Amino acid sequence: MKFASLDPASVSPRRSRRLWPWLLLSPLLLIAIAATLAVQSRPLVEPVDGGLKPEEIQSTKDFLRRNDPRRLQASPHRLLRIEERQLNLMLMQLAQRYGQGRGAAQIQLQAGTARLQASLQMPALGVWLNLEARLSQTLALPQVEELRLGHLPLPAWLAEAALRRGLGHLALSVQAQRAGELVESLRFNPQELLLGYHWQADSLDHVLGAFWTPDEQERAQAYNRRLVEISAAYPPGSSVSLALLMPPIFELARARSERPDADPVAENRAALLTLALFSTGQRWSKLLPSARAWPQPLPRMVTLAGRDDFPQHFLVSAVLALEGSGPLADAIGVYKEVADSRGGSGFSFNDIAADRAGTRFGLLAKDAPRSLQALMRVGLHELDFMPGVADLPEFLSAEAFQQRYGGIDAPAYRQMMAEIEARIAALPLLQQANVPRL
Repeated sequence: MKFASLDPASVSPRRSRRLWPWLLLSPLLLIAIAATLAVQSRPLVEPVDGGLKPEEIQSTKDFLRRNDPRRLQASPHRLLRIEERQLNLMLMQLAQRYGQGRGAAQIQLQAGTARLQASLQMPALGVWLNLEARLSQTLALPQVEELRLGHLPLPAWLAEAALRRGLGHLALSVQAQRAGELVESLRFNPQELLLGYHWQADSLDHVLGAFWTPDEQERAQAYNRRLVEISAAYPPGSSVSLALLMPPIFELARARSERPDADPVAENRAALLTLALFSTGQRWSKLLPSARAWPQPLPRMVTLAGRDDFPQHFLVSAVLALEGSGPLADAIGVYKEVADSRGGSGFSFNDIAADRAGTRFGLLAKDAPRSLQALMRVGLHELDFMPGVADLPEFLSAEAFQQRYGGIDAPAYRQMMAEIEARIAALPLLQQANVPRL
């Protein structure tokens, strides 16, 4: 059977006009089909119900502390063994952090191969974005053999480009590159990952330096310079209320946010980081190696409600929340209090209140940055942003906490937390900013 060839000249103008809409719609139709295949109604990995548990955060902190390369025996070449359970715990925490409580991830390790799965909820659409990748071991770093987005299989050659795009979305591309330069090999064993890396005396400086763009470094230096001026106004050995420190710092944030190319959220972030470091007795050089050459603020005790630990709770939680990790800030606050009850100062609900107030402050700094800057005026009172907590139970031992409240999932504990949330919601700063409750 012979088919007649199509002569372009034989296509009538009317028929040509009919074909054009189909030619234009075809790419859109393919995109719609791909988008439909990429999302699913259920997660591939279930997120942790109720967020991170205190003991899970403690496990990760202990693991990182034990394997801090600065504390290990001096050697340029290191080998780190990570059990699958511990690796999954860290992956879940990262997914929770960058997924703002809506993400989950896990990995399954076998001899020479690994299967990575991740899920991200998309509430606006009522669907889940699921990713699954199969990695194979090589002499150096692993390579992606298979990549699937929902029901949509993707060619392996797209994996590297997709990974770069994902890292760029997280603003981690440079940092990941610097950290990746330290990694020599990744080997997969059943339920175990072996990470080979090299470490020199200046390795940490290289990695930390990559976390800060030139604009961020200039911003940090500006707030550090302002804090140097503020700290010099108080006599040596004196204490200063956080309510006195925040107005001049945020006045600088407001002024800088008026520039045409300004990013008010970034200004608030730098302001809060500067205050958080100062309240904990740290310097910017802890995060940014080049800051060692900057003038340093004079040490002063920062207080809130007459205590020097409340500003630390408040500001660290604020920074974590501003970074997009409200659930993580909650979990870290609970973790510290549970840890204290097991061998430290005891479980304190007033510390939890400072954590939660800081979290709300950090979210306000992110969601309504200019409103917050305008509210940070001279005459700011501590009770504008921190609730009264003098009547809240504190210094509870593990036994007393369990006996009185029955654990962090018990009704008595939830009732106390509801009381704390009500006090925070009534804070004048939040009322004036007119922001929704968490």
